[in-house]
Amino acid sequence: MIRCFFLLLVAVLVNVEVCLQSSCGGEREPASPEGAASCGCEKLSRAAAGAEDPEEVGATSEPAVKYTAAANEPLSEMVFIPGGEFLMGTDSPGIPQDGEGPQRRVHVGSFYMDVLEVTNQQFQRFIEATGYVTEAEKFGDSFAFEGILSKAVKSQITQAVAAAPWWLPVKGANWRHPEGEDSNITDRLDHPVVHVSWADAVTFCSWANKRLPTEAEWEYACRGGLRDRLYPWGNKLNPKGKHYANLWQGDFPVYNSGEDGYVKTSPVMSFPANAFGLHDMVGNVWEWTSDWWTVHHTTEEQHDPTGPPSGKDRVKKGGSYMCHKSYCYRYRCAARSQNTPDSSASNLGFRCVSQGKPQDDLLVLKEDSL
Repeated sequence: MIRCFFLLLVAVLVNVEVCLQSSCGGEREPASPEGAASCGCEKLSRAAAGAEDPEEVGATSEPAVKYTAAANEPLSEMVFIPGGEFLMGTDSPGIPQDGEGPQRRVHVGSFYMDVLEVTNQQFQRFIEATGYVTEAEKFGDSFAFEGILSKAVKSQITQAVAAAPWWLPVKGANWRHPEGEDSNITDRLDHPVVHVSWADAVTFCSWANKRLPTEAEWEYACRGGLRDRLYPWGNKLNPKGKHYANLWQGDFPVYNSGEDGYVKTSPVMSFPANAFGLHDMVGNVWEWTSDWWTVHHTTEEQHDPTGPPSGKDRVKKGGSYMCHKSYCYRYRCAARSQNTPDSSASNLGFRCVSQGKPQDDLLVLKEDSL
């Protein structure tokens, strides 16, 4: 009998170990060490780069309201995200200084969300319809990752971000020219638009009769109904050896092997969708949210939180193709980062949400099919 008990105990312990290494528990993957290095994109700031105010160099700022009625056709498919309760944040933060915790119970109402990140083609339609000029175009430059720039472009740059020297302010970089004046988006119309500031994103969403998601809405959608998981699909980064997101593989920032098929942005439907039908909720490009940034959160239960009433930076979520666990372990649903609202970069985009029902030809994922 003692022998049987011993064998049963061994079996239980083995089962627990297997469970901890799989997705049958909560967020189990070891976190990056506190103070781990960052890809540096949260440090991108026009003030730090000494940029001139576009108002002082002849550009004019157009109010978003000018563009609100221009979208007569649906720009992208949207899915219905049924409201509910979820655990926001984590008590096992990968990057504690980002304010990923504490985990707290949050209720969000129902909303619709773009299936895809806003693409270059969609943004081009917006520009053609409105004549809008992005902040990067007004400033005359934007931040780009050194590893994707041509030698000719790099030879003209004398500045860098001190805390992340692989980030360079590139003259002429904007949504039309992601790596500077010698680049274009001709063969990237189905890639996410980049080099868009928070104000640019808000203006586009307003024109499309939509808005940016709150951080709570974004994280709820990212989790796709899964409870206490690291990624939109579970706890394993590459289940059965398959890539589920456009991330960095290799030695950051020196070498990206492109094992997932890409070393820069990827077409917006290149990787599997989560249970809500949303693609690229982590990886590819960072996504702006509507919230102001804070690292202090209440543990009290909340309903449709919208973040602090004011601040200096806006929250972005999802990570990008530059994220690697050793440098920017922010491609988790609970992960978060920030930038000043006028910042733009070669790995920063957005998607929109809508409170009301979109037009009839938009894809609707009904609650009874989840």
